[in-house]
Amino acid sequence: MKARANPPLIAARSFEAAARHASFQRAAQELNVTPTAISHQVKRLEAYLGTRLFVRKNRQVTLTEDGQALCARLGELFSALEQTLDPAAFAQAKPLRITAMPSLAAKWLAHRVAEYALQAAFPVELSDDDRVVDFGDGAFDIALRYGDGNYPGVAVHPWMRAQVLAVCSPALLPAADVLEHTLIHDSTIHLPGKPPGWEEWLRRKQLTLPPGHPCLRYSSVYLALEAARAGKGFALAPEPLVRDDLRQGRLVAPFPHSLDNPYAFWIVHPHHLEADPRVQAFTRWLRECD
Repeated sequence: MKARANPPLIAARSFEAAARHASFQRAAQELNVTPTAISHQVKRLEAYLGTRLFVRKNRQVTLTEDGQALCARLGELFSALEQTLDPAAFAQAKPLRITAMPSLAAKWLAHRVAEYALQAAFPVELSDDDRVVDFGDGAFDIALRYGDGNYPGVAVHPWMRAQVLAVCSPALLPAADVLEHTLIHDSTIHLPGKPPGWEEWLRRKQLTLPPGHPCLRYSSVYLALEAARAGKGFALAPEPLVRDDLRQGRLVAPFPHSLDNPYAFWIVHPHHLEADPRVQAFTRWLRECD
């Protein structure tokens, strides 16, 4: 790789400010140096280029023809440099990398974030993964999580409540007696501080499950809801994950009550990204999105 010539950039910056202000004094104020320092840097640049850039008369300075041409070009270059090194612009040029639990990504986030990405000022990347995120490796900027909110060492913001509903396919109506149908379970009932499961729901309804009642077990809420949509039985799910299915009639919630849930949905990110304009914009959108 060819080495750069290392032109006198400080001298060029001093000249550009002096030329723009038509004053060594005002250039010195802008750059927080003395007028003598500005004069010294201008002379240095003139020696480097081998041409006069200013005509000096008493306390006044006037650009030469070469000075005018150089001033115009340097003004463009320094403006471009300022835009390139602007912290907000630099941050927005980077993609915002989001990780969300697969069920949330599939049932709520994927189609919404696709619309958001079309109008965002930065690229957006979404990954469906519910493993613990190590923000230290820089792989992700935001994690959207379902849990108790205890995520030490990172910034944690509440997002959506997660009241639990019993849902089924419209095909199972009008006979909406859960004791006549298969109960569909998912693995969230095994998590610490677990969300309520069928045992709690039946207790609330003062129902007793007969021995040998048929059930299906899946590793994720998403799979449990797919089985429910297919008419295979009743499933329990946090309301945000069934919101679209209920609106569009793919699922129904035939019972008027829901269960309180110690789990909720959270926005999690490293502390150092608290003021990142991408994180702020996406967090604001999440909270406004239905």
